[in-house]
Amino acid sequence: MIKIGGGNLNEALEELERERGISKDVLVSSLCDAMVAAYKKHMRNKEATNIEAILDEQSGEIGVFSTKSVVKKVEDDETQISLAEAKEIDEDVEEGDEVKLEVTPEQFGRIAAQAAKQVLTQRIREAERNLVLNEFLDKKGTLTTGIIQRVENRNVIVNIGKTDAIMPQKEQIPGEYYKPGNRIRVFVLNVKETTRLPQVIVSHAHAEIVRELFELEVPEIEDGIVEIKSISREAGYRTKIAVWSNDPEVDSVGACIGPRGSRIQTIVSELKNEKIDIVRYSDDPVEYIVNALSPARVVSVDIMADDENAHEAMVVVPDDQLSLAIGREGQNVRLAHKLTGWKIDIKSVTQMEKAEAAQTYEEPEEIVEDDFEHEDELQQEIEEEMNQQAYDEEDIQHDEVVEEEDTESEE
Repeated sequence: MIKIGGGNLNEALEELERERGISKDVLVSSLCDAMVAAYKKHMRNKEATNIEAILDEQSGEIGVFSTKSVVKKVEDDETQISLAEAKEIDEDVEEGDEVKLEVTPEQFGRIAAQAAKQVLTQRIREAERNLVLNEFLDKKGTLTTGIIQRVENRNVIVNIGKTDAIMPQKEQIPGEYYKPGNRIRVFVLNVKETTRLPQVIVSHAHAEIVRELFELEVPEIEDGIVEIKSISREAGYRTKIAVWSNDPEVDSVGACIGPRGSRIQTIVSELKNEKIDIVRYSDDPVEYIVNALSPARVVSVDIMADDENAHEAMVVVPDDQLSLAIGREGQNVRLAHKLTGWKIDIKSVTQMEKAEAAQTYEEPEEIVEDDFEHEDELQQEIEEEMNQQAYDEEDIQHDEVVEEEDTESEE
């Protein structure tokens, strides 16, 4: 047995457990595996399968043992021991039992010590990696708080506990300044397993951040009374969120706004004054589209297509509401489309009247053309009848001439 610290070993293992979060059992197992690897390196016998290390935590001693089967006649010295030799170790042992023989070398040597250190370090790193991986796999799809560390190649590095996460440029809010040292609330987008610590991808622009903030600030959502049906977001500019109340006595929109707008103001401040439109959800697509296009007023909504492949609607708004309904660079109608899942075509009242007038003006032209075609057909029929009459008259005249000739010949 080798003494590696006595009572100090337990203290070292407990301190390492507190600092790294790795359980004591994992550390002990890693230490024993390191000793086995060192033994095999020292004895130049990497194929041995009956070698194990045992640690006595109280005394701080660790030893390497070989497990051998008790037999009458030994055929393999590496894995078997005679019954007579086994009796010297334990008088109660019988044939077929197994005994453990200590094979700890007196001096492992420098190479064996390096092997033990290498295996121990590797096992601790693996334990840390698995710990972080399991922790953040559970956090995937949730909101967490971190501290901005630095900016590298347009990526923001955020410390979120036991590891640093990466926020790619596409997951950042346009125009946002990420100052190192500031606390930030991010959405855990993905966790990628690597050879070292897992790579955690976070987002500050994901729509689910808005959902998490509303769940934190609005008790009715957390209790399930108010339900978030859909969210569409263009980070840094505007968000539309559709809500529905499962209790007729609870106003879904009012619950999200809060007394004197206190709840929505907290969320807006967290999102750096991003505009938020709270929309009342409806099973009726017409009503839902009207609500989604707010704050613009709507005159009418015509459903053009509603099936599995297409959802299209024509929306008419007052002339002075057209730009508001479309939004800057089409933002309002684009967010309404993402929110409702409907393709929305917007026209003003004047545009719709012109379109209807043009359609009405085109219809008589089609009728006149049809009439001309009909007249051509009548004319053709008349000509055919006249030709037929002419043919008939010629036949009659021919018959009369033939009769006269016959009469003269008879005379």
